[in-house]
Amino acid sequence: MNLSLDVPTPIEYFASLVQSDADFPLLEAAISLAQDEYPELDVQQVLGEVDQLLARLKRRIPLDAGPLQKLRAVNQFFFKDLNFAANVNNYYDPDNSYVSVVLRTRLAIPISLAVLWMELAQGLGLAARGVGFPGHFMLKVNLPEGQVVIDPMDGLSLSREQLSERLLNQGLPLALGDDVEVPLGLYLQMSPSRDIIARMLRNLKEIHVAQEDWPRMISVLDRLVILLPGQWSLHRERGLALAESGHTQRALQDLETYLDNTESGEGRKAIALRVTELRQLKH
Repeated sequence: MNLSLDVPTPIEYFASLVQSDADFPLLEAAISLAQDEYPELDVQQVLGEVDQLLARLKRRIPLDAGPLQKLRAVNQFFFKDLNFAANVNNYYDPDNSYVSVVLRTRLAIPISLAVLWMELAQGLGLAARGVGFPGHFMLKVNLPEGQVVIDPMDGLSLSREQLSERLLNQGLPLALGDDVEVPLGLYLQMSPSRDIIARMLRNLKEIHVAQEDWPRMISVLDRLVILLPGQWSLHRERGLALAESGHTQRALQDLETYLDNTESGEGRKAIALRVTELRQLKH
């Protein structure tokens, strides 16, 4: 008897992971982002590698360790013993966003480091979350002593003054005028897992846009469209990239979807004109 097992394509697998916000598998979804670039990637094997790191870490920690002791142990293990760090010499390498590669090189960008660090910290029972801080992804941990905000590039905790200074450097002052202050906590909201994956994909998209690498950009946008249904601007972006790649029919479908679902939007007249041009190309 012949048994045929339908193996999902990478995009089908990704879609199955991100369909629900309940029990969203952040690490597994993050690992799966590399499957377009590395088709032979075994996601379950990579999950196993992270599990092994967590087991090593747990063996180092006394059973009666408190949250602060656990936090210090995670930082020592991750940044000192394993030497995870920011890839400052090649910051815009797509491999910095691929967890499977990061586990080998120990070099990444803040958000990829944060995903791995969180997995270890949460595995110890710490209340660790990601923070979509402007310009630079952060971590925060709630301890009995209070909240700690951590830079995933080096594990250092940041004071209110340092965080405020970073906002100023991003052009985001903590005042709206007339002495109305924006609370710092507004910028320290927890990032849902879906938002974290979206930020990782947008980082990759920007790299591919800069290199005018349309096929890779389209692959990233395929995932973003699935991850963020109803964000019609993604159809506009993908449609324009498909048109640049000569995929006229698919480009038309995306651009028409964008026009059908938006009454106003960025360059809507230009998109309508592009649709007219693509229709003429078909005939």
